Amino acid sequence: MRRLRHLTGQHRTASTNRLLGALLAFNAGAINAGGFLVVHMYTSHMTGFASLLADNLVLGNMKLVLGAVGALLAFTCGAAFTAIQVNWARQHGLRSEYALTLFVEALLLLLFGLMGATLGRQTPFAVPMTVLVLSFTMGLQNALVSKISSSQIRTTHMTGIVTDIGIELGKLLYWNRIQGRPESQVRANLIKLQLLLTLLGAFIAGGVVGAAGFKYIGFVWVMPLALLLLGLCLPPLYSDLQRILRRRFTALEQDS
Repeated sequence: MRRLRHLTGQHRTASTNRLLGALLAFNAGAINAGGFLVVHMYTSHMTGFASLLADNLVLGNMKLVLGAVGALLAFTCGAAFTAIQVNWARQHGLRSEYALTLFVEALLLLLFGLMGATLGRQTPFAVPMTVLVLSFTMGLQNALVSKISSSQIRTTHMTGIVTDIGIELGKLLYWNRIQGRPESQVRANLIKLQLLLTLLGAFIAGGVVGAAGFKYIGFVWVMPLALLLLGLCLPPLYSDLQRILRRRFTALEQDS
């Protein structure tokens, strides 16, 4: 319980950020791959939706334009929700400022797992509700990890991760010809490279698990993911609940 509380707690360290980032990258990979099998769209891939929007504006396919707008808005709303929730929790002195967002994400995954078959209805954005729910969830998670790590870790898309891996590999392979001038030497950040490779590996592993789970099990495959997130977020939430109840009990005793 103490370890879980520390992993999603208020006070952050580089090691807890790395571990949480890897777990959430696995989660994002699983949701992204599983979502593709459901709706044939990668719901964390906003670059693709932005391109879809631009292409079909030119082609005049307004149905696909509406679908892209819906996914982009859902992802943006998820990120905005995280910002609102985290700042609200900070102003109220809660230790579960990050755990609250994970709790909401876990509830959304439970909803998807239990009612996924009924979320295929079309919306005003010409895409199934499934797309909007998963895009909202990915925006929520990406914003959370960004706030936790001061924008150093991303978990829902790998373009920047792969780019940074290439940069660090380029530094690692660079032949330093200048001798005796340490400040001019090109050095790779091996700790950063290890983190990036871990995030990429976790995302791919999650994608394999997600695709296989949905193919052979169905919507219920997201239930273990939701339970994992609940296991991460419940200890800080429970701690805050105890503090609130103690304060109210003390206030009642003083009033009496």
